[in-house]
Amino acid sequence: MTDESTERLAVDLDGAFPDLVRAYQDRLYGFALRLMNSPHDAEESIQDAFVRAYRALERYPVDRRRSLQVRPWLYRITLNVVRNRVRRPRIVTTDVDGPIGQSLAANRSEEPEEVVERAERRDRLARAISHLPERYATAVVLRHVQGLSYAEAAEVLEQPVGTTKSDVHRGVRMLREVLERDPRDVADEEDMLTYA
Repeated sequence: MTDESTERLAVDLDGAFPDLVRAYQDRLYGFALRLMNSPHDAEESIQDAFVRAYRALERYPVDRRRSLQVRPWLYRITLNVVRNRVRRPRIVTTDVDGPIGQSLAANRSEEPEEVVERAERRDRLARAISHLPERYATAVVLRHVQGLSYAEAAEVLEQPVGTTKSDVHRGVRMLREVLERDPRDVADEEDMLTYA
């Protein structure tokens, strides 16, 4: 968000908040989805995150809203919501359309084989990320999938930048080890890390 946007949040929360939601909903959904592997849970998590964000902004004084670093703040709220949801037992559901059906519908101009291969690479990467310890998976997703800077990721994770860099580096190394166990998964790792 720009300085102008945070100024609008400061003086007209109700008018500016829908723009905030539109600006971040897709990125936060993708972030939650990578951590939860459930479209339904990810959607509910970002809805809950936006409700929490709005309630917090209502309580904040105007000066705090004006100086707020919105992007890392929203990611931190989303991460906390995801962590709370993961701790609760849940009912397992299955998406009827499946990821390949969604990808085919979204990419009609591409060759079907390319769409299916990309969807399979994304699924393999998502599975590999899900095998990482939460600390490293979250750091890798924030930095390489969501595109946050190290400083923003460190703010979300509430830790020093050096620790975040270390967690990302170690997470990527662990991810490569997981992917190298199956030669089919070694494709183009750099391309796979930017699939958001």
